[in-house]
Amino acid sequence: MAEEFIYMGEPNPVLPPGAIRVIVDESVNIIPAYAFKWNRTIVELICHVGVKKVGGWAFDRCSSLRRVIMPGVEVVEEDAFFSCTALSYVECDKLEKIEEGAFCFCSSLRSINLPSAKIVEGMAFSECEADLSSAKIVGEYAFAHCEALKGAIFGDKLETIKSWAFDNCYSLEQITIPLKDGMFDHDNIFQGCEELKRVVLVGGEILQVNIAIAAFLMEKWRKDMNDVIDSINQILPDTPAGYEDYDDDDVGEKAFAIREPE
Repeated sequence: MAEEFIYMGEPNPVLPPGAIRVIVDESVNIIPAYAFKWNRTIVELICHVGVKKVGGWAFDRCSSLRRVIMPGVEVVEEDAFFSCTALSYVECDKLEKIEEGAFCFCSSLRSINLPSAKIVEGMAFSECEADLSSAKIVGEYAFAHCEALKGAIFGDKLETIKSWAFDNCYSLEQITIPLKDGMFDHDNIFQGCEELKRVVLVGGEILQVNIAIAAFLMEKWRKDMNDVIDSINQILPDTPAGYEDYDDDDVGEKAFAIREPE
């Protein structure tokens, strides 16, 4: 019985008995949604560099899948490798976008190198680890319940970490992130991270976690206040001394400005 199966891009491939290794044919550049969903025998997936996308749920609950080689893939869609509980090795150096739940519940995936990742959507890596030094956006619950995660390093390209991103990462001890306006949108990002003691800013400065969270939220508050002030300044132009009423649509009922004589 042949262990290898050459995949030609069909939406619902039928693997012969004994096939445990899927090799994607050179003619295929997209693995379609649901292609191998719930397959129990695949152990290894090998893609050539021309494969650019793995569709949603393509390998959903492939419980024997252990090794994935996809050097040219740029997008992994929603739940593509959901609950591949045996998956322990992924090669994906060109991967830029990881959609919601893409590697969720891949509990054997202890580490993954993603040097090109820019967007990580919600629950993308729940219960596993990842190095995301090039990520720009980390979605809600992206690393939730990654109980083995001890450290996370982000580069200066990171712009936003959304709510609950590291919820209940019990082992997380240190994280490296840049200090930017709007980086955090809530104080629950590290909820349940009882071992997290310090935050390292890109550039080397080390802060206690509570101070870091306060600093990030202060940056957000400062930006929000500046936006409010700018909007008020646009509504209230320079006027002569005294009182002047304004249209309700601009500043609300009974709104007025007071100007002191020069």
